[in-house]
Amino acid sequence: MTLTDSLHARLPQMLDDARAIIECESPSHDLKAVAKSADVVAGVVGRRLRSVGLDAEPERLVIDGVTHLRWRWGGPTRIVLLGHHDTVWPHGSLETHPCSVGAGVMRGPGCFDMAIGIVQAVHAVTELARREGPGAADGVTLLITGDEEVGSVTSRALLEETAADARAVLVFEASGPRGALKTERKGTSMYTVSAHGRAAHAGLEPENGVNAGLELAYQLQAVADLDGSADGTTVVPTSGTIGSTVNTVPALASFGVDVRARTRAELERIDARIRGLEAKLPGASVTVEGGINRPPLEYAMAAPLFKRAVRLASAAGIEDLAECAVGGASDGNFTAGLGIPTLDGLGGVGGGAHADDEHVLIEHVPHRTALVALLIADLLGDRAEKA
Repeated sequence: MTLTDSLHARLPQMLDDARAIIECESPSHDLKAVAKSADVVAGVVGRRLRSVGLDAEPERLVIDGVTHLRWRWGGPTRIVLLGHHDTVWPHGSLETHPCSVGAGVMRGPGCFDMAIGIVQAVHAVTELARREGPGAADGVTLLITGDEEVGSVTSRALLEETAADARAVLVFEASGPRGALKTERKGTSMYTVSAHGRAAHAGLEPENGVNAGLELAYQLQAVADLDGSADGTTVVPTSGTIGSTVNTVPALASFGVDVRARTRAELERIDARIRGLEAKLPGASVTVEGGINRPPLEYAMAAPLFKRAVRLASAAGIEDLAECAVGGASDGNFTAGLGIPTLDGLGGVGGGAHADDEHVLIEHVPHRTALVALLIADLLGDRAEKA
């Protein structure tokens, strides 16, 4: 039986595993829910690993209350399989968006981002071990984090340490349009720009105040003028607040800024411009908090791995494997920022991430899993699978 045939036969198991993960709600900010989700993921993954003689117990790494899972097999880490089990969906989402499978489509909160990606990663490893023995996974590390959707605040150091000596990182975020792998992701910066003035009674003595809201208007325009200043760069003022009461000259006003850029140099250029903002009104001042959050996944870090994937794709039953560049960031940005070859978008094919129509196209699941298995074998060397 070929690799792809074997994975087609195991498709019902894979969908059952994805359902188990989906039906344990895991909104990132609820640490108890994330811990419970980690237990479910550990159970699902462990059951598959035990069936092929692999060490099934993960390291449970709780950092500032957030639960992460890591499995390491064999000697030094050579390949990191990277995913996350937290979601953006709030409690109660299953009542309005129940997990379902029908007409070739799986639906449910977090199915595309990224329950099916976790399942594909695990079944790729177990299929290799089933065919070649547990030693087939030597040098592979599986890391499933619990706070990717909120910026990986507690997991960044963990994933960077885990991947430090790896030759490749495979990221199981959802694919791009029509199954495209993600070979470029913009880096991100987040800021809060605050205007400081002086409070005064708006009716009795407004002339004694310094209006932070008016100062904010100048700063909003200054930041907006940075948008589109280089190829693909976006600088977007977002949410904000002005003052505290309607009858007071506001002493404080602030707004958020979202920055996306394709290169670290461009992120650093915009960073310098934002930190250089100066007040316009006499008596006002401006402060800036925040900074570069995730470095970009630059194309050079993904291109060699994508070339391998293209070479192996036909053996996995995939024709015309495509690539794409996206504005959103992932944990792959961090590993690429360390100079480690990183390929993203190896998860499910479908659409609607974070939206009401989130879904996975089931027909692609065995083929994507086969592609990952072939990539792992190819990267480890001398064990390229014959599909």
